[in-house]
Amino acid sequence: MLPKGSAAPGWMREGGAAGGGGLQTDLFCWVPLPRPLTLCCLLGRQGYGCKTTHSNREVLETCTLVFLAMKPHILPGVLQEIAPAVGPKHLIVSLSAGITLQTLEQPLPAGTKVFRVMPNLPCTVQEGAILFTRGSCVDDKEAALVKSLLSACGLCEEAPESYIDIHSGLSGSGVAYVYLFGEALAEGAVKMGMPSALASKIAAQTLLGAAKMMQTGEHPAVLRSAVCTPGGTTIHALHELEKGALRATVMNAVEAATIRAQELGKRQLGGLSCRGAGTWLSLPPMRERGHWEMPAPPD
Repeated sequence: MLPKGSAAPGWMREGGAAGGGGLQTDLFCWVPLPRPLTLCCLLGRQGYGCKTTHSNREVLETCTLVFLAMKPHILPGVLQEIAPAVGPKHLIVSLSAGITLQTLEQPLPAGTKVFRVMPNLPCTVQEGAILFTRGSCVDDKEAALVKSLLSACGLCEEAPESYIDIHSGLSGSGVAYVYLFGEALAEGAVKMGMPSALASKIAAQTLLGAAKMMQTGEHPAVLRSAVCTPGGTTIHALHELEKGALRATVMNAVEAATIRAQELGKRQLGGLSCRGAGTWLSLPPMRERGHWEMPAPPD
């Protein structure tokens, strides 16, 4: 098993460790100076057996598979720092939003094997949707290795780089659309007299069951029509959703998020610069339950 280095990829640490992805005992993390005790205590309490260091170079010297999970404006400084230590054995995997393969490869030695990965929040419960693309120097065996590792966090697919921003609009942001719909679904039941806790529980199970049926490969329109009885409750409800332009609104949301991801990518390409020593990485903020949130791209 390859030693894995990282710059605080919280979603993969949580999802991969719980999902049996081999991250529990051979993970080596770089952490910023202000927070080492917090990080070490958290990782020790959760049983990940993770080593930590203040040196990115040390991670490269120890690990073969290296994940870079940080704000996009911080990444150039990290790449410049680790470039002298990167060799043919390394696989460099970036989770930074908007950073293209070309941008990753440019400051690193010629022939460096790089990946660009876009996960989503449900990776923390091993039900994520991850899309990745590889650089020109990565072979099929190396791509299969990264895919196998990431699959511990949910569905993982390889695609052309042009699909990454679409994936952001579809799935990265898409989970928020589903949460909004689930919230409205439960609130509708509350309006009609059901207790909130029970309504939320049933709404979540409804979404889960519907998603599992979509995973069979049956077209959603076929599944939807199977629920509709002529003159029944469902067709009356669907009519209200159509009057509210639900379908068009969701399509517009995916389009808007995709365009915004493309805009952020262009901004990063036009304005990337090294911020100087001591600012290589900013850890994502901790949630109350002790997990890290995904780094959000700057607006």
